Order: sequence, then structure tokens, then C-alpha cells
Amino acid sequence: MPTRSLVVLDGYTLNPGDLSWSRLEQIANCVVYDRTSADEILQRAAGAELLLTNKTPVRPSTIEQCPELKYIGVLATGYDVVDIAAARARHIVVSNVPTYGTNSVAQLVFALLLEICHHVKDHSDSVHHGDWSRSKDWSYWNTPLVELAGKKMGIIGFGRIGRQTGMIAHAFGMEVLATDRIQPKTPVDYPYRWMELDGLLRDSDVISLHCPLTPETRHIINRDRIELMKPSASLINTSRGPLVNDEDLAEALRENRIAAAAIDVLSQEPPPPDHPLLSAPRCIITPHLAWATREARSRLLDTVVDNVAAFLRGTPQNVVS
Repeated sequence: MPTRSLVVLDGYTLNPGDLSWSRLEQIANCVVYDRTSADEILQRAAGAELLLTNKTPVRPSTIEQCPELKYIGVLATGYDVVDIAAARARHIVVSNVPTYGTNSVAQLVFALLLEICHHVKDHSDSVHHGDWSRSKDWSYWNTPLVELAGKKMGIIGFGRIGRQTGMIAHAFGMEVLATDRIQPKTPVDYPYRWMELDGLLRDSDVISLHCPLTPETRHIINRDRIELMKPSASLINTSRGPLVNDEDLAEALRENRIAAAAIDVLSQEPPPPDHPLLSAPRCIITPHLAWATREARSRLLDTVVDNVAAFLRGTPQNVVS
């Protein structure tokens, strides 16, 4: 019978009911909450030895008031929701799940990009509204259509997801440009060209963000950087919302200084009704779903359980603290 107490603060988005917590329940005495508000965190975390969180923040005040806490598992790759310095000071192990969503996130990049290129939803709506039935011609299109072959894809952040995105871009016949603060050691099986950030912004037809959120990358896309981009360029962000200054991007779209944007992440999630990008023209917004295919979530949950099991064995893995 498991004796270690484990609390999941916000398990619903990972497992809204189509996955099972049973493997986790076999190794720990679990309490799973769908969601936890800010004023519920301390009450629910109290007494837990192991704490799992996706987006519920674990700040120094929580860590200080949970003396039994020995392990924090993040149900995601990004771990900025946990105060790592405070955890380290208490010798609390913090782990994440680094690789589960590579294919799913890269796939959404191209779902968004192809929507920009072909406006599939708008044309389908047009047909369903009877426009094709009334048409004098056997073919029509309501917006310019764009072919990707020969275009340049600029990838900011060339880790696993960035490289997978580049592979798909190469398969479409695109030239891949890449920038990263460190060059990956593992080989890449397609041609690409390293560039400095400003040069990449100037040359790219499509820019896709795949870097982590750090003090250096916060608002890496801002008014000055957008000014470097081609007016015909599109921006895609499936990484972290605060990589982009939302006000600056909305302004650029309104002033036609950038062709389009497709955003899966925002600085504030869920966004307030007056968020500037909600009313910006030529801006596709999806609700932070790049990670959420069933296959990716299943891999995520499996790794979460493996991380907990490894910690309980005394051999923690995927440690970020």
C-alpha cells in the first residue's frame, strides 16, 4: 500500500478523463484536483511530500509553509511556475518532462501556417454559405494563396521542437534558417543555415518561435524587432506567450507592418476580453493546444509517473533544480 502523500494541483488539462491516474496511484497516496486557485494552494499542498503542478504557481511562500515537501513535479516542459531558487534552498527536487510534445507542437506550427497560406476555414465557410453554388466559375478563391516551397522559415530556438519544425519545413521545400544561444550537438538530417537573430528576422518569410522563456528572451519579439521583418512575413508562436510583446504585435498587424500572426500562447492565459490581439486583423489565436494531442498527453503522464518513481527510488531524473 503506497505511503507517500502526493497532491496534483491541476490535473484536468492533462487528463480531462481520457487517461488514467492508476499508475501514479500504485506508487503514491494520491489526491488529484482538477484545478487549484491561488487561495487554495497552501491548504491543498499542506502535508504533501510530493507535489505535481502544471500551471499552478509554486512560490517561495508555499515552499516555506510546506515543511514535509520533498519533491515538485512539473506536468510540462517549462518550469517557470516553480521558484527554483526557493526549492533548491530547501533541497527540494524539481523535475519536468522535456520531450513529450515535440511532434505535436511542430505539427500545430504547420496547421497554423497552412491556414495562413490557404485560409481553409474561410473558404470552407464560403462554400457552405452557398458561394460556390452561386459561382459562375468552377473555381474561386477569396484571398491570395501562398506556396511554401522556396520560402524561408526562420526558427528562433533550435532545440528538439525547433529542429522538428525545421525538418517539416524542409520537406515542404523551404529554406531553413536557425538561431539559438547554443548550437545543438546532435546532428540534423537536413540543410539549414545558422544566422544571428536580426539577420534571420530580415530574411525570413515565416518566423517560428521555439525558445524558452528567460529574462533574455522575454519580449524578444517587440516593436524594434518587428520593424526588421518583411511586411510579407508571418509570425508563429507555439512556445511561450511573453516571448512576444502583444501590444507591439497587435499594432504591427493593424498598421500592416507584418502580414499575419498565428499564436497558440499569450502573455495572460486565459486572456482578458480586451486583450489587444483578440481584435487584431489577420491574427489566428488557438487556446494553448499545441501540446494537447492524446498521444502527447499520454507520453507526458507516463513520464510524470516515471519521474516520481525515480525520485522514490532515490535516483531522480529530469531534474531542473
